[in-house]
Amino acid sequence: MTAELSRLSLNQETVRQLSLPELVEGCAKAGIGSVGLWRAPVQEYGVERAGQLMEDAGLTVTSLCRGGFLTATEPGERARALDDNRAAVDEAAGVNTDTLVLVSGGLPAGEKDLHAARERIADALAELAPYAYERGVRLAIEPLHPMFASDRCVVSTLSQALDLAERFPAEQVGVVVDAYHVWWDDQVAAQIARAGAGGRIHSFQLADWITPLPAGVLVGRGQLGDGCVDFRGMRRQVEATGFDGPIEVEIFNEGLWARDGAEVIGEVAARYLEHAC
Repeated sequence: MTAELSRLSLNQETVRQLSLPELVEGCAKAGIGSVGLWRAPVQEYGVERAGQLMEDAGLTVTSLCRGGFLTATEPGERARALDDNRAAVDEAAGVNTDTLVLVSGGLPAGEKDLHAARERIADALAELAPYAYERGVRLAIEPLHPMFASDRCVVSTLSQALDLAERFPAEQVGVVVDAYHVWWDDQVAAQIARAGAGGRIHSFQLADWITPLPAGVLVGRGQLGDGCVDFRGMRRQVEATGFDGPIEVEIFNEGLWARDGAEVIGEVAARYLEHAC
């Protein structure tokens, strides 16, 4: 691993066509020493087994995605969501990562009150944060672009994410700075500084914004350099706060998934060096 790649983390979803052993092999060949994992393939492989695979390969697991979806109003659904998030915390601990990424959840059917939905997230965090802390796991609230507010995430800006996180100790709850989701916000620099000053940047992620968006907007993230995000500028803002942690590339893109996974890993490393360093 070169010094330039030492902070690069490859999120598993970027090469979802690869099995966990294939991901390990591809990262070794590309000189990448860190990965972000997703719950479904980890569960399929076996949490303990996956953790051991990463440890044996010398790979650092920078995050597990995802927990969240905490906006339900129906008591039974809320209880199930809390149980699932406790399981996610246990899985994060099982693969030896200290960061569980939370996608907070959208508006329940028939609901239109964004503020009330965010308050339900805060109520859930009050139950989950101590549980996670006891297991060495931090909760990282990820704001998603406003186009996802209705169905996936009522937390759309870093400011909104920090308003929630700051109700709890920084070692328990922080935020994800995902360039794809926040690049457009004219307050992002100030909010990055706010997050950094409070020690709440728990994850820094990169993917590019490309247009036109595909019909399935969830898979519209671009390879680094294919869109309009200023990765170097955002990296400077994040690092100005003192953040020196991993920089995770997380791209949902059907074109990348259709290609040879090892080739994509090599391209991610090259694009990272070209556009984010």
